[in-house]
Amino acid sequence: MTTTEPRPAADAGQAAFVDVHYHVGPDAYVRRHTATTAGEQYARLGGWVVLKNHLGSTAAQAWEARQQGLPVSGSIVLNDIAGGLDTRAVEQAVVQHGEDSGLRLIVHLPTVTGRTHTSRLSRTPAHPLLARDGLRPLTVTDGDGALRPEVREILRMARDLPVVISTGHADGREVALLVEEAVRLDVPRVMLNQPANPMTGLSCADLLDIASAEQVYAEQTALTYLLGYQDWDDFAAVLAKVPRALYSSDLGQTSQMDIGEWTTQSRDWFAKAGLDEGRITEVVRDAPLRMLSL
Repeated sequence: MTTTEPRPAADAGQAAFVDVHYHVGPDAYVRRHTATTAGEQYARLGGWVVLKNHLGSTAAQAWEARQQGLPVSGSIVLNDIAGGLDTRAVEQAVVQHGEDSGLRLIVHLPTVTGRTHTSRLSRTPAHPLLARDGLRPLTVTDGDGALRPEVREILRMARDLPVVISTGHADGREVALLVEEAVRLDVPRVMLNQPANPMTGLSCADLLDIASAEQVYAEQTALTYLLGYQDWDDFAAVLAKVPRALYSSDLGQTSQMDIGEWTTQSRDWFAKAGLDEGRITEVVRDAPLRMLSL
């Protein structure tokens, strides 16, 4: 029997771009790629990818991919099916994520919130249990509209762990509460997760106000525009005007474009939006790396 030594992991600092939001299987829905096949595509394109999964953590998948020398890091989504708003789940994911990437784990607050929204995506549940029962909802606020104590505890622990707190699919009012509390507690990194999605509904003008604090980053996904949830003017304005804006795909669906096509299409969009090379580098590489850096 022979053993193969793991290859050195890729260096995120050398990546030409960083996609902080890409879905791989196994997930709540059937996905185009596994962690490995996605990592191979990002490697060929000179990028880095952060994997996301509505079922919970991708930390171990990301660690495994990096042992193969692939440019991959991970996240955890604190949906009910993953144990919900549990600090132990966060700690476990941090440990599984390891230290070799030199990047923070993204901790997404719940993305399945039970709010009325009919997705325009064509997608297939990944397991019969999900097709039958779906995912139970969970929100960051209680019945009185206040942040849940568990959320406040996760924000507090984020001061001492190598993580980024993502607002998940909180609504606009909840995002404002989360940012206010995160700033009060001096949480090092906060990401407004695809804030143009219909469940959150924040425009560029909203982001210029809400994301004013230095530790707050605003994610602009390709998918919100592709699905028609966001018009061109707002999409372009976020990329051009919002401080600490970062650009991601939110892809991985079998009904949407693959990674290489996304990178090509993105260049066309950047040109149409009038972004110069400095701003393009800022939103696709520099801002994501600053957010993820330790």
